Amino acid sequence: MHCVDTRTSVSLSDGGDVRYSETEPMLPEGTVSGEEGDAEEKEEEESQRPPTRNMPKESPLAMALQIVVPFLLAGFGTVSAGMVLDIVQHWDAFKYITEIFILVPALLGLKGNLEMTLASRLSTAVNVGKMDSPIEKWNLIIGNLALKQVQATVVGFLAAVAAVVLGWIPEGKFQMSHAVLLCSASVATAFIASMLQGFIMVGVIVGSKKTGINPDNVATPIAASFGDLITLAILAWISQGLYNCLDSHPYVSSLVCAFFLSLTPVWMVISSKHPASRTLLYSGWEPVITAMVISSIGGLILDKTVSDPNLAGIVVYTPVINGIGGNLVAIQSSRISTHLHFHSAPGEVPEEAKGCYYPCRTFYGTGANHRSAQVLLLLVLPGHLIFLYTIHLMKSGHTTLTPIFMTVYLAAALLQVFLLLCIADWMVYSMWRSGKDPDSFSIPYLTALGDLLGTALLALSFQFLWYIGDQDSDVGD
Repeated sequence: MHCVDTRTSVSLSDGGDVRYSETEPMLPEGTVSGEEGDAEEKEEEESQRPPTRNMPKESPLAMALQIVVPFLLAGFGTVSAGMVLDIVQHWDAFKYITEIFILVPALLGLKGNLEMTLASRLSTAVNVGKMDSPIEKWNLIIGNLALKQVQATVVGFLAAVAAVVLGWIPEGKFQMSHAVLLCSASVATAFIASMLQGFIMVGVIVGSKKTGINPDNVATPIAASFGDLITLAILAWISQGLYNCLDSHPYVSSLVCAFFLSLTPVWMVISSKHPASRTLLYSGWEPVITAMVISSIGGLILDKTVSDPNLAGIVVYTPVINGIGGNLVAIQSSRISTHLHFHSAPGEVPEEAKGCYYPCRTFYGTGANHRSAQVLLLLVLPGHLIFLYTIHLMKSGHTTLTPIFMTVYLAAALLQVFLLLCIADWMVYSMWRSGKDPDSFSIPYLTALGDLLGTALLALSFQFLWYIGDQDSDVGD
């Protein structure tokens, strides 16, 4: 076994065939070079490597048509989530335990941390041919779904801890009953929402493969289309239900939290059966937990903004601007990652990605994905206009669509997506260069930054509108 390369030895040590390695053709610890027997290693590697597949060809028009339908579907999902949040902010649980608002971006961010990451990994697996074998396909799917449940439970618990700490620091008061309720609601919401969305995601990936649609274009937006609405609805119902039991049955919150946490070892055992998910079970926590912390800071901004009656209108638009930004940058990240898996050796990046980064490279470079960046940026304004008028027609929100409001809001949305696409271009290539799989590492960071940027820019926009006199908070009351 001394002449087997690093990738092969890692996969075999995990108890599986080399083709099960999720980050193929990546090397976990870098490439083997300058060693005796290098030529033999290359020959053996070539003999074990699956047949070369060609990257799917698509015109900008075809790409736009594939993206626009799931993009709109995802957008209407975020609009629905915003309208739900606008309603439930008046429920007792949200009024008296305002730290729940800190949970909102972190739990909605799970779709970026887990669902979109799963979608990106499986999309890459489809494109490089790792899901052609039925046995290999279902092993990959089951292992990843079990891994996702472990991550959802742990991140849900940590998000609640962050909400308790961030809520306690500025106010200086702490109630154990509220802390336990936050933990129970967060863990239960993360677990149930993650399971439902995981099943939807697998169906989308398998359906895309059978219909010949590039899953990179459709999987991540559809992962988000139902994610925000499902997550917010579950969080609201569970939080209000536990709040109603707080006085009469105070032990219910503790039992709910203990039940979902006790299932974690079961999911860990299942996910450890597959080499690819086993690797991420130990190494995939850094981006997920860091992204949760970033999203929680956005939640703190939302909590403080909602507490100001003059800025009440921000609630309905927060899931929309955060969701749209996250959806678009996830598409770009997934596309760049797939291209790297096809055309670049691990640790090596294309010529156009070498040297110092500059924003023009993202949109006007010579690489394969600058056209997709242009298409995605062009979708921002028409997309948000459609969603703004949908909110207006549904008579939701607390803000009238004045020309100055729409101008400021669209400028914030455009700036958010522009920054995210630039960050994605830099981040994905940097992670590939350092030997990390962008499918597993980049999307959590990017969607969390989307939450933070979206919430911060939206809060600044509403503050600016208030200062210049565009004051309107009675619509929808």
